[in-house]
Amino acid sequence: MAKGTPDYQDADLVLRVYEMRREPVMRASRDAINAKFWPQNYDEAKAVTVATHECNAAYRQTGTYWEMVYGLVKHGIVDAEYFMETNGEGILLLAKMEPYIEQIRKDVTPYAFINAEWVSKETQRGRGLLEVFRGRVKKALEARK
Repeated sequence: MAKGTPDYQDADLVLRVYEMRREPVMRASRDAINAKFWPQNYDEAKAVTVATHECNAAYRQTGTYWEMVYGLVKHGIVDAEYFMETNGEGILLLAKMEPYIEQIRKDVTPYAFINAEWVSKETQRGRGLLEVFRGRVKKALEARK
Protein backbone atom coordinates (compact mmCIF):
# COMPACT_ATOMS: atom_id res chain seq x y z
CA MET A 1 0.00 0.00 0.00
CA ALA A 2 2.86 2.37 -0.78
CA LYS A 3 1.88 5.98 -1.36
CA GLY A 4 4.77 6.69 -3.67
CA THR A 5 7.20 9.50 -3.08
CA PRO A 6 7.02 11.08 0.39
CA ASP A 7 5.70 14.62 0.34
CA TYR A 8 5.30 17.61 2.64
CA GLN A 9 2.30 16.03 4.39
CA ASP A 10 4.36 12.92 5.18
CA ALA A 11 7.16 15.05 6.61
CA ASP A 12 4.69 17.06 8.67
CA LEU A 13 3.14 13.90 10.15
CA VAL A 14 6.54 12.40 10.97
CA LEU A 15 7.54 15.60 12.77
CA ARG A 16 4.26 15.69 14.69
CA VAL A 17 4.70 12.07 15.74
CA TYR A 18 8.20 12.95 16.96
CA GLU A 19 6.86 15.92 18.93
CA MET A 20 4.30 13.68 20.64
CA ARG A 21 7.07 11.27 21.64
CA ARG A 22 8.84 14.14 23.42
CA GLU A 23 5.86 15.00 25.64
CA PRO A 24 6.97 14.40 29.29
CA VAL A 25 4.43 11.71 30.22
CA MET A 26 5.00 9.90 26.95
CA ARG A 27 8.77 10.09 27.39
CA ALA A 28 8.48 8.65 30.90
CA SER A 29 6.21 5.88 29.61
CA ARG A 30 8.61 5.03 26.79
CA ASP A 31 11.52 4.98 29.22
CA ALA A 32 9.65 2.62 31.56
CA ILE A 33 8.65 0.18 28.83
CA ASN A 34 11.99 0.27 27.04
CA ALA A 35 14.12 -0.10 30.18
CA LYS A 36 12.03 -1.94 32.79
CA PHE A 37 9.67 -4.22 30.89
CA TRP A 38 11.29 -7.49 29.77
CA PRO A 39 8.71 -10.29 30.03
CA GLN A 40 10.33 -13.70 30.31
CA ASN A 41 7.11 -15.72 30.13
CA TYR A 42 3.42 -15.38 29.36
CA ASP A 43 2.45 -14.58 32.95
CA GLU A 44 4.82 -11.60 33.00
CA ALA A 45 3.56 -10.43 29.62
CA LYS A 46 -0.08 -10.67 30.68
CA ALA A 47 0.59 -9.07 34.08
CA VAL A 48 1.44 -5.71 32.47
CA THR A 49 -2.10 -5.58 31.06
CA VAL A 50 -3.55 -5.46 34.60
CA ALA A 51 -4.16 -2.00 36.09
CA THR A 52 -2.22 -2.77 39.30
CA HIS A 53 1.04 -3.55 37.47
CA GLU A 54 3.71 -0.87 37.95
CA CYS A 55 4.17 -0.51 34.17
CA ASN A 56 0.50 -0.77 33.17
CA ALA A 57 -0.03 2.94 32.48
CA ALA A 58 3.23 3.10 30.53
CA TYR A 59 2.29 -0.04 28.60
CA ARG A 60 -1.13 1.35 27.69
CA GLN A 61 0.30 4.73 26.71
CA THR A 62 3.09 3.38 24.53
CA GLY A 63 1.12 0.48 23.12
CA THR A 64 -1.83 2.59 22.01
CA TYR A 65 0.48 5.34 20.76
CA TRP A 66 2.37 2.97 18.48
CA GLU A 67 -0.82 1.30 17.31
CA MET A 68 -2.23 4.74 16.45
CA VAL A 69 0.79 5.91 14.48
CA TYR A 70 1.32 2.55 12.78
CA GLY A 71 -2.33 2.78 11.73
CA LEU A 72 -1.36 5.88 9.74
CA VAL A 73 1.06 3.68 7.85
CA LYS A 74 -1.26 0.71 7.43
CA HIS A 75 -3.99 2.87 5.97
CA GLY A 76 -1.70 4.70 3.54
CA ILE A 77 -2.01 8.09 5.24
CA VAL A 78 1.75 8.44 5.34
CA ASP A 79 4.43 6.91 3.11
CA ALA A 80 5.25 3.61 4.81
CA GLU A 81 8.97 3.28 4.19
CA TYR A 82 9.63 6.96 4.90
CA PHE A 83 7.69 6.78 8.16
CA MET A 84 9.44 3.65 9.34
CA GLU A 85 12.88 5.21 8.82
CA THR A 86 12.48 7.07 12.11
CA ASN A 87 9.61 5.36 13.93
CA GLY A 88 10.72 1.84 14.70
CA GLU A 89 10.64 1.99 18.49
CA GLY A 90 7.18 0.40 18.64
CA ILE A 91 8.65 -2.67 17.00
CA LEU A 92 10.77 -3.17 20.13
CA LEU A 93 7.60 -3.54 22.21
CA LEU A 94 6.22 -5.91 19.58
CA ALA A 95 9.42 -8.00 19.77
CA LYS A 96 9.11 -8.18 23.56
CA MET A 97 5.50 -9.35 23.35
CA GLU A 98 5.76 -11.41 20.15
CA PRO A 99 6.05 -14.85 21.81
CA TYR A 100 2.85 -14.15 23.76
CA ILE A 101 0.71 -12.22 21.26
CA GLU A 102 -1.61 -15.03 20.24
CA GLN A 103 -2.45 -15.81 23.85
CA ILE A 104 -2.76 -12.10 24.72
CA ARG A 105 -5.22 -11.80 21.83
CA LYS A 106 -7.26 -14.68 23.26
CA ASP A 107 -7.13 -13.58 26.90
CA VAL A 108 -6.99 -9.78 26.76
CA THR A 109 -7.90 -8.27 23.38
CA PRO A 110 -8.01 -9.62 19.84
CA TYR A 111 -6.62 -6.30 18.61
CA ALA A 112 -3.26 -6.37 20.42
CA PHE A 113 -0.40 -5.22 18.20
CA ILE A 114 -2.36 -5.52 14.94
CA ASN A 115 -0.83 -2.40 13.35
CA ALA A 116 2.67 -2.99 14.75
CA GLU A 117 2.56 -6.50 13.38
CA TRP A 118 1.42 -5.17 10.01
CA VAL A 119 4.32 -2.70 9.67
CA SER A 120 6.75 -5.41 10.82
CA LYS A 121 5.61 -7.63 7.95
CA GLU A 122 4.60 -5.22 5.20
CA THR A 123 7.46 -2.71 5.21
CA GLN A 124 11.07 -3.44 4.43
CA ARG A 125 12.29 -1.33 7.36
CA GLY A 126 9.76 -2.95 9.70
CA ARG A 127 10.96 -6.44 8.77
CA GLY A 128 14.56 -5.42 9.34
CA LEU A 129 13.80 -3.75 12.65
CA LEU A 130 11.88 -6.76 13.92
CA GLU A 131 14.89 -8.96 13.26
CA VAL A 132 17.21 -6.49 15.02
CA PHE A 133 14.89 -6.16 18.01
CA ARG A 134 14.32 -9.91 18.29
CA GLY A 135 18.07 -10.23 18.71
CA ARG A 136 18.19 -7.47 21.33
CA VAL A 137 15.33 -9.00 23.28
CA LYS A 138 16.95 -12.42 23.20
CA LYS A 139 20.25 -10.99 24.49
CA ALA A 140 18.54 -8.95 27.20
CA LEU A 141 16.50 -11.92 28.41
CA GLU A 142 19.56 -14.19 28.44
CA ALA A 143 21.40 -11.60 30.56
CA ARG A 144 18.54 -11.64 33.08
CA LYS A 145 18.75 -15.40 33.71
